[in-house]
Amino acid sequence: MEANATPPPDGTGGLTWRPLTTDDVPAWAELVSAIEDVDRPAERFTADDLLDELVKGSWKHPERDSLVGVDPSGAPRAFGLVSARPGDIRVIRAHCFGGVHPQWRRRGAGTAVLSWQQQVALEKIASARAANPDRRSVPARVLVHADERLTDRAGLFERNGFAPVRWYVDMLRPLTVADAPPVTDVALDDGLRVVPFEPRLDEQVRLAHNESFAGHWGSEPRTAEDWQLWTTGHRDFRPEWSFVALAGDEVAGYALSGAYPQDWAAQGYTQGWTDLLGVRPGWRRRGVAAALLAETMRAFARDGMEFAGLGVDTANASGALGVYERMGYTPDKRGVAYAIDV
Repeated sequence: MEANATPPPDGTGGLTWRPLTTDDVPAWAELVSAIEDVDRPAERFTADDLLDELVKGSWKHPERDSLVGVDPSGAPRAFGLVSARPGDIRVIRAHCFGGVHPQWRRRGAGTAVLSWQQQVALEKIASARAANPDRRSVPARVLVHADERLTDRAGLFERNGFAPVRWYVDMLRPLTVADAPPVTDVALDDGLRVVPFEPRLDEQVRLAHNESFAGHWGSEPRTAEDWQLWTTGHRDFRPEWSFVALAGDEVAGYALSGAYPQDWAAQGYTQGWTDLLGVRPGWRRRGVAAALLAETMRAFARDGMEFAGLGVDTANASGALGVYERMGYTPDKRGVAYAIDV
């Protein structure tokens, strides 16, 4: 096995450190489940999700980009991953994901993982700049995320040089529970119509997404590989819950949704989740987003989902938050992005 370019923090917290492998996934999933039981995060991970995080994509190199700390019995007690997608052109981003078993916290493992991640992230950024002359002067950012209420995470991040830079909110809209308001129809201008997602529209939708989010903070163009692996080709994607707004044969907007049943038991309700909602600039302020959401909510309700959910950047300048509120969504959980700009 190829070693990490950044040496692991051997001995820290009484743990032995090495890269993760696919053989670790079942025990790693048990570690993540123990973390989730205590932290109650908005998003939960299955073993398949973790395997994806480790290996899914040509840019994934677990022998260099992952870390696990095991106790003397060999059980994983802490982990870290770093990922940098190849399509970033405006800001090169290195995302850090990690955690420590609740019973092994306050022994230095969290700091060790985060310090290692920072070094790996800097190496990835340097490699991205060196590989493409056009990106040598592009800004870069190391990112971590946490639920807002996890103040211990905020302290760890800020002690290690990260600053809070963006706030996100998950929003819910009742559908099939008692007293849920009906989903109202949204009229569209002549020439615009909402249709179910079809595979033949997939590439047009990807390009529409890249255009729609070109000016959004933290968004970068999605490559065809990334899109297929992590969006419309992902097992959680639900085409029957996804819709496209067309102007003639041209994509004006889209709403792509998924099902995440691993979250439902912890939440106490079922939920359809809109992963991506976008409207190209030339068709904004014409009711396209609202019409897409209405169709999406009706699809969720037909399949018995109790709530519709989505996430929004609270500083989104497109007016998305107002659209969601008018459609009946209300704030639920909040998350924070922390960054070090490089």
